[in-house]
Amino acid sequence: MYAAAGMIVGIYLILGFLSRKETAVETEQKILIPFLRMGMFLYKRACIQRLPLFSNRQVAKDLERLHPGENVERLCAQYYVKKLGLSLLLFLVGTLLGAALYAKEQNERILDNFGSVARGSYRETAKELEVGASIEAAEVEQTFHIRVGAQMLTKEQANEIYASFREELMKAIVGKNSSLQEVTEDLNLVECLDEYPFSVEWKSGRPELVSSTGSVTEVEESSEVILSAVVSYENMEWQEEISVRLTPPVLSPEEQLHKELEELLVLSEQADRRQEVWTLPGSWNGQQIVWTQIVEDNSILLWGAVFAVAVLIYFLADKDLHDKLESRKQRMKRDYPDLVQKLVLYLGAGMTVRGAFTKIAGEYEQSKSKGKPESFVYEEMLYTCRELQAGISEGAAYEHFGRRTGLQEYIRLSTLLQQNLKKGNSTLLVRLREEADKSSLERIQSSRKLGEEAVTKLLVPMVMMLLVVMVMIMLPAFSSTTM
Repeated sequence: MYAAAGMIVGIYLILGFLSRKETAVETEQKILIPFLRMGMFLYKRACIQRLPLFSNRQVAKDLERLHPGENVERLCAQYYVKKLGLSLLLFLVGTLLGAALYAKEQNERILDNFGSVARGSYRETAKELEVGASIEAAEVEQTFHIRVGAQMLTKEQANEIYASFREELMKAIVGKNSSLQEVTEDLNLVECLDEYPFSVEWKSGRPELVSSTGSVTEVEESSEVILSAVVSYENMEWQEEISVRLTPPVLSPEEQLHKELEELLVLSEQADRRQEVWTLPGSWNGQQIVWTQIVEDNSILLWGAVFAVAVLIYFLADKDLHDKLESRKQRMKRDYPDLVQKLVLYLGAGMTVRGAFTKIAGEYEQSKSKGKPESFVYEEMLYTCRELQAGISEGAAYEHFGRRTGLQEYIRLSTLLQQNLKKGNSTLLVRLREEADKSSLERIQSSRKLGEEAVTKLLVPMVMMLLVVMVMIMLPAFSSTTM
């Protein structure tokens, strides 16, 4: 993990050095500036190689329609550089977080390569860890949860808390059973309890039925077993005899091996309690045991998840851009009847088509300067007026207007205006009035359709609310009937 993270950070440093002279895309977030420079550096190389990730024709068309009159190549460059910069930032953050998580999990390891565990002083709490055992002759690797006890305390303190310890011990050994008189699963014959400085050694009156670790063997009928507990603390001991009645399960070969290794661990830990370092057993039945601590490593998962998010964001950005274009089309469709009605009004008052266009665009520009929201349709009209002022012919300007909108309604309107210029169509006003009536009817139908869709979407929440109301009504009725 460290090698991979170091290699990635090294690549970022090289990219940062190579892209230091690149001009970053304008952004309010200063943290993105170095990554935008890297993105610009990579984009220039990608464009040379003509990679498909940076040459989507649909993206270019959407950007051209969203920003009419601007350079398409420059818009595409800014768009892809921003996407690439954000993805680079996310991937670097994910790499650093993954490396930090990996370092944290490695620092939690207390079992060294020689099978030794460092104890804490008696003032510290006990340590718990998960280890795996592999033996050459065994085909299955065993897993254990072991407890590394703290150093012992003095005798005087032990006498004061033994009574409380005994009560907690009786509760603990029950394990998953309902009581000691109805034992159906292994007993939890603990060696020690948290917050108590005692160690317990267990002996069974019938080892063939109950082992000293709490494991049981199968019996044909209920049997009573006396367990002897020797509670010790330094030179002090307390004797306890506990009667249990159980029906234990049959142990499989793997479970038997697990039990024997667990007993070996218990005996080794008890025999080594006075040492600062506990060396786990090195052999079993003459065969070497290799101990490894099992630590959950989620760094790779986090790294992969962040990488997937970064890639997902990069590709979903195209969909967001297309959604913006669709939203623009819907707003332009809603504004179409108003535009046609204004043209009918001004043309009916005797103004020319160019004059009406200029008048409508001028009114919109004044309202926008006063803080009113922008409108895509009137922005296109402003752009058309600037084309006319730049010397473009009136027919070509109207044709450009319809083509930039990309909507059938505006293309039809631009065609009417061009025909009026070429043929002197005297019925233009009549045709525009028909277009205004038709567009108004279409807007009403579109609004009705949106309303029907909204009702369908609200159906599920309404049913859920109905169920809640029914429960509120029926619950008191059932309660009164029961009483």
